Amino acid sequence: MATTFYHQIAANRRNSVLLAGLVALLLAALGFVIGYLVSGRPGGAVAVTLFAVVLAVVMSVGAYFGGDRLVLAASGAKPVDERAAPQLLNVVRELSIAANIPMPKVYLIDDTAPNAFATGRDPAHASIAVTRGLLEKLDREELQGVIAHELSHIRNFDIRFALLVGVLVGSVALLADLFLRWTWWTGGRRSDRRGGGGGAALLFVIAVILAIVAPLAARLVQLAVSRQREYLADASSVELTRNPYGLQRALAKIALDREPLEVANRATQHLYFANPIKKWEERSSSLWSTHPPIIDRINRLRQLTGEPPLRPEEARVLAGLD
Repeated sequence: MATTFYHQIAANRRNSVLLAGLVALLLAALGFVIGYLVSGRPGGAVAVTLFAVVLAVVMSVGAYFGGDRLVLAASGAKPVDERAAPQLLNVVRELSIAANIPMPKVYLIDDTAPNAFATGRDPAHASIAVTRGLLEKLDREELQGVIAHELSHIRNFDIRFALLVGVLVGSVALLADLFLRWTWWTGGRRSDRRGGGGGAALLFVIAVILAIVAPLAARLVQLAVSRQREYLADASSVELTRNPYGLQRALAKIALDREPLEVANRATQHLYFANPIKKWEERSSSLWSTHPPIIDRINRLRQLTGEPPLRPEEARVLAGLD
């Protein structure tokens, strides 16, 4: 029996919330262990944990109100008007109505690699940026699939959710870095003076290992969240357009396109419709991929219509390109 997009949406939402919860627990655990090691008291552990939470909140507020402007500026995105891209604005307008959200601001990136991203803090303060290559290389149905995908990120509050997870991951990394620097300069002498023998030494080793591993684990969880939200946006795109075929063709075209997106980097790659850093580029790393494989995304869309997965020869063409 074909999987409906409603089932995909529900499953991806559950998985994303669980993964975000793991990052929050990791942040709390790291703060508690470091606090107890540094102070030697449960009260000190709680204080450092609260510091980690306050740090995450402060970072969130800054990114919440100014993060979208930084991303658009870093991507070289410029506002677009009716004369420059009438079809694009028409598609964004009609799909915004279908999604029942305000029409976002629309920007154009002067790059021939086909791609797009959405940013902002909520549907009332959202923007969509598309590359010139997307407009030149996709037909209207394919463009609708991509725009519906990006509007789904806005409607589903993925843009805010990604911000939350990103800030939590950043807080884990910052807290771990502060602890490792403290360890470097003091050698953990404060813990040693408090005694505790082997138990204190074991706790110190655990804290150092956690401080090294936690940022990597948090980053991997962030990537998993990003992949789940891409699946969710694909399913929501079909809900808006009632047409999985345009989105399938768009995914295949973008995967097969060999032009690198020069303005993308590791800080912004998770925002894009498809991973802008292709596997054949030197800057690529499959371990840190922010998007699920194109083949998996297409096969999930084919499930919605009861179609079989891509044939082996079709899969081979797309394998290793995204």
